[in-house]
Amino acid sequence: MKLFVLAIGVHPDDVELSCSGTLINEIKKGNAAGVVDLTAGELGTRGTAETRAAEAANAATIMGLSVRENLGMRDGFFKNDEAHQLQVIKAIRKYQPEIILANVLDDRHPDHGRAGKLVAESAFLSGLSKIETVGDDGLAQLRWRPKQVLHYIQDRYYEPDLVVDISDVFEQRMDAVRAYSTQFHTSPDSGNGVQTYISSPEFLDSIVAKARLLGKTIGVRYGEGYISQKQLGVKHLEDLILNET
Repeated sequence: MKLFVLAIGVHPDDVELSCSGTLINEIKKGNAAGVVDLTAGELGTRGTAETRAAEAANAATIMGLSVRENLGMRDGFFKNDEAHQLQVIKAIRKYQPEIILANVLDDRHPDHGRAGKLVAESAFLSGLSKIETVGDDGLAQLRWRPKQVLHYIQDRYYEPDLVVDISDVFEQRMDAVRAYSTQFHTSPDSGNGVQTYISSPEFLDSIVAKARLLGKTIGVRYGEGYISQKQLGVKHLEDLILNET
């Protein structure tokens, strides 16, 4: 299945918190979008790998994804090495995305930065024909390099190189986030049990505030921000959103 955009997150819920609005935008335009989670998030204090898998499947339905899969890497202990790069290369060649959305290159959680670098390097290596991989069908995969790898902004704030207007799909995006009921404060019962950095009501408030802040930079209500290691360009000036304020 060829995708227009593939979002890769190290933990189930990374994508929902950071770039799900962008995915929903593309899906509503008729572009195929999918998600690859690197780990099951099994080290999370709340919930289990099984509950996270069910929540990820629910969120995928809410977003309207064409596909979602998990590579089964070890949460907290995966490395940016040849074995893990080959796993990511196989996924990239399988879905042949034009755009990849990946974890930020440095963040509060060390998994985020390590995953961002892993995906960025794998996206480049995926374009080399002398790196040979075999697909799920047992056939040799063709080389594939996406046109862009964009790193979504997560916990720490960075000045974005690109902001996507997600105002029209913001509530659907937040529904996808709230699918992770074991992780976030989604009901009065969420206050039971061990509390974590992300389980407080204030954490979800901060997600909304960040989207408003990023949206304000381009003169819209809500936005999602991205960092690019390459110079960004557009073919038509009408693709630009101008801040008239």
